[in-house]
Amino acid sequence: MTGFSIERDYSAFLASARSHNVIFYYVGYFSQNIIAAMSEAVRLQMAETRVDGSTRRKLFSSFIEMAQNIVHYSAEALTPSSDEDRQLRHGSVCISVVGPHYRLMCSNPVATAAVESLREKLEPLRSMTCEEIKQAYKRTLRAEAPEGSKGAGLGLLTLARDASAPLEFQFQPIEANPASTLFCITATI
Repeated sequence: MTGFSIERDYSAFLASARSHNVIFYYVGYFSQNIIAAMSEAVRLQMAETRVDGSTRRKLFSSFIEMAQNIVHYSAEALTPSSDEDRQLRHGSVCISVVGPHYRLMCSNPVATAAVESLREKLEPLRSMTCEEIKQAYKRTLRAEAPEGSKGAGLGLLTLARDASAPLEFQFQPIEANPASTLFCITATI
């Protein structure tokens, strides 16, 4: 049995990230301040790689939506949910380059009781046309925020609107905590 080696494990992690064209990855606790810092890093990375304006806007918008969803809805929090101004919740986000596209992946635990409701919101987005998504976005903008929503309910529509392919998602039970389920979503920009 080989022993733990930070240098070897870190080198393997870096090699894997490079081979998968990962340009940004974060796992840990998210807060508004952390999102602001990550946003600056993502913005600089996009400027460095000279991403065109439309792709940059969509990529950045989708990144912010994913990070905000973690802050608002992750079931693993270090702060009480009543402390709305200083939420600190766990999740991960990854941006990689896949051919001519960018792939944004996000995961965080959600309450198992919320899985079906979330699935009901996501499934229709997979089969909607771009025009149907735009119309749903406009309707949602004019409507009142859904009960229990920490925004206007536009996050998933924004991801679907900006994506160049249907959103991919999955729910994975967490054996150690049946009250939570790991929610993973991927958007291709």
